[in-house]
Amino acid sequence: MQEEVDLLKKHTIELFMACLLLVCFYYLSRQAAAVSATFSEQTVREEKPLIGIDPGHGGDDPGMIGVEGLEEKGINLEISLLLKESLENAGYQVIMTRETDQGLYDTSSSSKKAQDMQRRIAFLEEKSPLLTVSIHQNSYQDPSVRGPQVFYYESSLKGKALAEKIQESLNTRLKVLRPRVVKGNTSYYLLKRSKGVLVIAECGFLTNPKEAELLKKKEYQKKVAEAVTEGIRKYIEESAVRSVADKEI
Repeated sequence: MQEEVDLLKKHTIELFMACLLLVCFYYLSRQAAAVSATFSEQTVREEKPLIGIDPGHGGDDPGMIGVEGLEEKGINLEISLLLKESLENAGYQVIMTRETDQGLYDTSSSSKKAQDMQRRIAFLEEKSPLLTVSIHQNSYQDPSVRGPQVFYYESSLKGKALAEKIQESLNTRLKVLRPRVVKGNTSYYLLKRSKGVLVIAECGFLTNPKEAELLKKKEYQKKVAEAVTEGIRKYIEESAVRSVADKEI
């Protein structure tokens, strides 16, 4: 009789221990899953740099008026939205200073242009993207002048490196017959005031009839967006390689 009681106690203890182990295993599994999810989110954030896009002008500010009354602000926005899509498809996170035909100013402001520019800079400082590309279109008194050109702040080495990669991609992908080179600048407001890496991509000349016609077409705008994306990707990849090399020295 005593042996049966002892055996029952033994089985009861074993069952209790088994249940306890199952509970512990379940709890540890939940904790591991939570840690894994957190790590995965951090990894995703690290693998997806934040890129800023600034579609120039907007609202009451049409920007450059090209042939047949073509307004720069609309072309800038169309290319910028395609650039956003292209960058996101490439795995980047994206912010934009505007996504509609509106400026960043109060309608009652007596200095809308100044307020607009100041708010663009404030927005970019708040979001702190890895880099920003401001999309614009160019103009010149000679209607034969054409081709994309990228501007950077003259003393910014990172800005120059980014500008060169984007310029190279634009020249190649758009099959520019007379390729332009990047140009340093110290007077453009965004370049002067930006605390981060920022370049201005003038995608073409609205004063050149043939280029203006191309810039209106979505197919060509996509090529521009893809070229800028490629330039950004190459810049980020090469920057990462340089960073690793610097750490090893």
